[in-house]
Amino acid sequence: MANLRVLVKRRKAVRNIRKITRTMELIATARFKKALDRATEADAYTRKIAELAADLSKNAGEVSHPLLVTRPVKKSLLLVISANRGLCGGYNGSIIREGMATIRHYREANVPFELEAAGKRGIAFYKFQGIPRAKEYTNFNEKPSFAEVDVLANHYIDLFVTGQIDEVKVAYMKFINAARQQVVVETLLPLSSMSVETRKPGAAPAASESKVSYEFLPDASEILEELVPAALKVRLFKMFLDAAVSEQIARRVAMKAATENAGDLIKEITRVYNRNRQANITKEISELIAGSEALK
Repeated sequence: MANLRVLVKRRKAVRNIRKITRTMELIATARFKKALDRATEADAYTRKIAELAADLSKNAGEVSHPLLVTRPVKKSLLLVISANRGLCGGYNGSIIREGMATIRHYREANVPFELEAAGKRGIAFYKFQGIPRAKEYTNFNEKPSFAEVDVLANHYIDLFVTGQIDEVKVAYMKFINAARQQVVVETLLPLSSMSVETRKPGAAPAASESKVSYEFLPDASEILEELVPAALKVRLFKMFLDAAVSEQIARRVAMKAATENAGDLIKEITRVYNRNRQANITKEISELIAGSEALK
């Protein structure tokens, strides 16, 4: 009987856990849909403004912008975007491993670098590894705001324009579609390859590829002065949106798997319980028969 009580308690505990994981799955699904809408809406705008900035820079003749200039890398900055919470499968682990691979590359190439971490999981890991962080960000949740990203982008622009860093790389989970997300390390600064990185298979060609001729009013330098920083900010914002929607997908998948595993475990516990209960009933019947035979 003691064994049966243990099985009943265990089955009850697993059922309670299944309720929690099922609820978390539903919450992640709802958040995923909202995050997907934001990422989808920003995707077309990000791609077009990137193509426009690249096209204008090519058609502006001798006019250029400091954020478009590629120079020898004497110092780099790496931003790793992870999640503030766990329970999302291998999402955080994949991003952190990619960030560590980039750090090892910097060390092997003797390139000085600064590390900035967004997300409590990444911060905790690099702190445990003893890797110094220049800055830490925990304010970017599943719904990042453009105002917060704008502050971060201005920070990178100042560092790059003043020559304190020569490139900015971002490690994050890139959203491709609902079934596929990929960990990538993309170059945020300089913006020379921006249009290539933001295009998707089947997307319309960039304006520069169609050889469109532009007339600049008032002049190219003033237009690029406004357009290029805007393109940088929008692109960084899109990275955070991709990270947010990828996190919710990973959490939904993880919680769905946990719910299904809990259901399988409940079935197994029920089978063991029924088998033990049947054995106890059979044993009691045998004892009753043996006792009645002894009284004859």
